[in-house]
Amino acid sequence: MKMNESELRQRPDETLDSIRDVRLFQAKRGYRFSVDALLLEDFIPSAKFRRAIELGTGSGIISILLSKRLRDIKITAVEIQPSLAERAERNVRLNGLDDRIEILNRDIKELKGIFPPNRFDLAFSNPPFRKVKTGLLSIDDERKIARHEIKMGLYELIDIASYLLKNGGRFFLIYHPFRLAELISILRERRLEPKRMRFIHSREGEEAKMVVIEASKGAGIWLRIEPPLYIYKGDKEYTDEMKRIYGHL
Repeated sequence: MKMNESELRQRPDETLDSIRDVRLFQAKRGYRFSVDALLLEDFIPSAKFRRAIELGTGSGIISILLSKRLRDIKITAVEIQPSLAERAERNVRLNGLDDRIEILNRDIKELKGIFPPNRFDLAFSNPPFRKVKTGLLSIDDERKIARHEIKMGLYELIDIASYLLKNGGRFFLIYHPFRLAELISILRERRLEPKRMRFIHSREGEEAKMVVIEASKGAGIWLRIEPPLYIYKGDKEYTDEMKRIYGHL
């Protein structure tokens, strides 16, 4: 996708936001990244990954942050929505990473016809977690597709991740605990063995709101549960760990 410099200017329907050392165009009314993206990126370790794929990149925030941290990685970031894929492409260029991140505007169900199996050593995703008939559907198409399984179901996501990963390759995702049993069942069916898990809570004493999981293709059966992560201490103040994740420490 060729772009001239005018494409890197903020548009009237956008905001230009900053997180850590990254600048990001986002829609004022459409899809905007949330804390989920930052939590998932932080959960991926600084290992020697070479070739990675993001399944559903949105505005590109996770791939951009990860590429800033892991200097040797090459990332293919897949996004089905043309408006988001175009904005992700602009964000990649805005941050000077177009030689290391490729934005691919395709449906993940088409990826088996694009890539051979066992191509990547890292896959990651912040997928839609609500089934279509559960929860309130946003009137905005970008947010609706990002949050509900309209274009991509959980089984399809895990199936393509398993296909794309090398044996021993790792898959990271953030999900919601009320579907955790289903998630683990599908992961193991597709030879992605859960290895590491961490529950995320708004505050101490409250139930988990999210869970981040690392799975390894073809690995043995063992699982480490890490200490919980708390987002807030008190009413509105972030914990020290969340300040670190946001880059405020």
